[in-house]
Amino acid sequence: MPLVCIRHGETDWSRARRHTGRTDLPLTPRGESQARAMGRRLAGITFAAVWISPAQRVSRTAELAGLAPAPRVLAELAEFDYGRFEGLTTADIRLRRPGWEIWRDGAEGGETPAAVLERACRALTAIQDETPPGMVAVVSHGHLLRALTMAYLDLPVAGARNLMLDVASISILDEEHGHPAVRLWNLAAATDPGRSAAGRHGRADPPLPRPSRGG
Repeated sequence: MPLVCIRHGETDWSRARRHTGRTDLPLTPRGESQARAMGRRLAGITFAAVWISPAQRVSRTAELAGLAPAPRVLAELAEFDYGRFEGLTTADIRLRRPGWEIWRDGAEGGETPAAVLERACRALTAIQDETPPGMVAVVSHGHLLRALTMAYLDLPVAGARNLMLDVASISILDEEHGHPAVRLWNLAAATDPGRSAAGRHGRADPPLPRPSRGG
């Protein structure tokens, strides 16, 4: 089942690179512009289902992007629980824990990488079991989508450290020669999220590559 993985638009904390797990922040005005640009990127794609996390920054992104059919909320798509690291930057955390690494060490009072991977596996199972054949949109968060990618590829969760995933980005997980594969990764919603998808030079952004299969 091909997955179009969408990270939500900008919030005040994502702009400041603060870890945002369960704090339910809204999109900034720029984040709302990014979400609308994402809709233009995805125009013409028919989804069998749209799955989202419970956070308002995610539901608002899906709404402004015009994703259809109506999104279904899946609790397992919530972001990494950062526990006592909530609201801190990586630099802040490393002042307390030199050498700290989220995909190895997890979060104090929050989740471990293994727990997040297990949750991502449950999300994949639910999506596969409850979605008709076709392409699926998954709108969620940076760390959760990286864990979901490791689950999809059947790789150790530590490999997520090698994936960068920006706000308002689009990635596609698909299959090649019978094996799960990454078709597209971390494509920006638009050249300039504050403008139209034509970008700074007046040229339309290139279309997204279509997944090779529908099941």
